[in-house]
Amino acid sequence: MARVRYGARTGAEITAARAKSSKLPDIWSTGVVAVWETDPDVVAAVLPPPLKPTERPLVRANISQVDLPGYPLGAGSVAVAAAHGDQEGWYPLVMPMTLERALVGGREVFGEPKKLGEVAVERDGLVVRACLGRHGIDFVEVRGAVSGPLPLPEPAEKTDFYFKFLPGVDGTGFDAEPVLVHCVRAEKVRKLERITGDVVLRESMYDPVADLPVRRIVEITIGEKTTDQRGRVAERVSAEALLPYIHQRYDDPQQILDGPPEGSV
Repeated sequence: MARVRYGARTGAEITAARAKSSKLPDIWSTGVVAVWETDPDVVAAVLPPPLKPTERPLVRANISQVDLPGYPLGAGSVAVAAAHGDQEGWYPLVMPMTLERALVGGREVFGEPKKLGEVAVERDGLVVRACLGRHGIDFVEVRGAVSGPLPLPEPAEKTDFYFKFLPGVDGTGFDAEPVLVHCVRAEKVRKLERITGDVVLRESMYDPVADLPVRRIVEITIGEKTTDQRGRVAERVSAEALLPYIHQRYDDPQQILDGPPEGSV
């Protein structure tokens, strides 16, 4: 009988797949990062417990083109500064990806709030423009001109916070206890330049980052970097406390309550 591709894989095949994924070479991306100060009460409003605001109400937009062999990837995020106990990091609200492959793993393994979208990083001489878009709206646009090189930072680790959960089959709550994930990224930078420019936030009912107004730009940079990541479950969290925030993950929150009609298959 011919191989049934939906059939079970052998232990040797699973081991080989894991070994292949653990030996990936450094993958470099070219990206624009904009950091700005916003209103403290806005940052506090978007953080599910047990996350807390940090001393500065910062927002970070990361917009990158990733040099994946055979299929270039656009990847981005908009995140707010947050703390979990003594650990400071970033809580991403939306992470547009241009390929399904990048979306599925991050959502299912780490609980990342990834969505299919449009990502662009354009450079013409010193002029730079970078955008995150979905549903025909560039809801974040960073634009400006390169104003000089910056010293390369030492390799560093950065932490993102995610909530991993499964909405309940019966349309209420969750099927299991939600967990808070610490995702630690080891980052190396080989090129970094300063951009003098601005950040434009456009109204979108799907990605309402316009609610995080730019009060003061802290920095805008363009650079080339590579990262790897590892995650761990930091703690199990209150389902009741998280439930009011799960709409952050969906364009239409009602969709997680829509079960199949009675008698359908």
